[in-house]
Amino acid sequence: MSSSVWGKLALLCIGYLITGSIIWLYFHSTPQFYADLEAIRIGIFLLLAPILSKYLIQLFALPIYSFRQRRINRKARNIKPKSVSVLIPAYNEATGIIGTIESVVNNQYPDLEIIVINDGSSDETHDLVQDYLKKFSSRYFPKNRFKPDIKYLYLKNGGKATALNKGLKLATKDIVMTIDGDCLMANDAIKNTVKQFQSSKVGAVAGNVVIANKQKIIGLVQQLEYLCGFFLRRADSVFNSVFIIGGAAASYRRDVLTKLGGFDTDIITEDIEISLRILSLGYKTRYAADAITYTEAPSDYKGWCNQRLRWKFGRFQTLLRYRDLFFSSHKKHNKYLTFITLPIAIYGEFILLCELLLVTLFLGYSFYSGNYAPLVLLIALMTTMTYIQLLCDHKPKHHLNLWLFAPIAWILFYLVDIIEFQALFRSLKRLILGRTLQWQRWVREGINN
Repeated sequence: MSSSVWGKLALLCIGYLITGSIIWLYFHSTPQFYADLEAIRIGIFLLLAPILSKYLIQLFALPIYSFRQRRINRKARNIKPKSVSVLIPAYNEATGIIGTIESVVNNQYPDLEIIVINDGSSDETHDLVQDYLKKFSSRYFPKNRFKPDIKYLYLKNGGKATALNKGLKLATKDIVMTIDGDCLMANDAIKNTVKQFQSSKVGAVAGNVVIANKQKIIGLVQQLEYLCGFFLRRADSVFNSVFIIGGAAASYRRDVLTKLGGFDTDIITEDIEISLRILSLGYKTRYAADAITYTEAPSDYKGWCNQRLRWKFGRFQTLLRYRDLFFSSHKKHNKYLTFITLPIAIYGEFILLCELLLVTLFLGYSFYSGNYAPLVLLIALMTTMTYIQLLCDHKPKHHLNLWLFAPIAWILFYLVDIIEFQALFRSLKRLILGRTLQWQRWVREGINN
């Protein structure tokens, strides 16, 4: 990110702080100082009320997710598993591509094909895959192990969506899964994902993506962020409206993808676009908490900033395209999606834009009034929720490092908000000026699960 952008962000932050200070000094100089303090606190609460209400709905829905999951597991014992095609798009993924393929093979799924799509890589990806395929063709598999069919496409660079569409044309199985070339599947990820497709109305399923490179503080913060974010998708799954199904661990009915014409090549976050397109046609989308995929998070702040810019900009592109879904009462549209999820997604961006000002006023209220109860309550709630998420996770041992950090999770989330704030600022600037955004990458270091 250029220094000029950082400078503008710094000026904006300073402006918020100055504005908050002026407001505070004004209230402090009035005779009704403490009454004004209370008005500020109530005003902040009212601003946050829509978001807090959504969180309450999600929390109450969590037990329903657990009940539904037990029922799905029981039914899966008596249903023949669906066949699966796994698409692995790769562009300059020499660091991790072989590990990704092997993790899919190690799922030992009975009716499986793997399609690796090399999107014109300029590194050693092609040579590594070719060498792997030669060895794989002669590898011995015992009778009790399944040997998947592996197909390989080497294309001219055309972008991830184009690569996925090329791979989709070769796919022959019932379910199409996607995984990025820097990810590793858990050994039961395919089985646990396919179980969610028992109903013909389920068009897509999101897997549970977990940060693997958690040694540095930047990785640990993203690990915590992913843990909390994916935990709340359980509730969205209860309402059949998971509208962000990340391509690192996404699954679709092949006939649905074919009906829709594949992935959109005009929007930089093709995974978010296809998720919302599937929902717009009346299909259900679900979340499989026990279908784990490990991913490599950006290991430097520039890469992290650019990743979130792409996500934020692509999300705005998608929401603008499907703006007719907002508050839609059409019978085929999910009301939880149209009346709660989508409006609050936009409202959340507005709150993020004002967050520094709101935090200044909230902390100012606590310090000047001596009433720390709201602050203590907020910290206690966030700490408790973090521990609940750690206890409910399907890979608790992987997150043992977070137990000591749970009490300061609220501080770590402010670091995430700073990254999200810069992405929002840059995205809005691009949208206003009519600029596009190219795919941005960071240096891969490789991961182990």
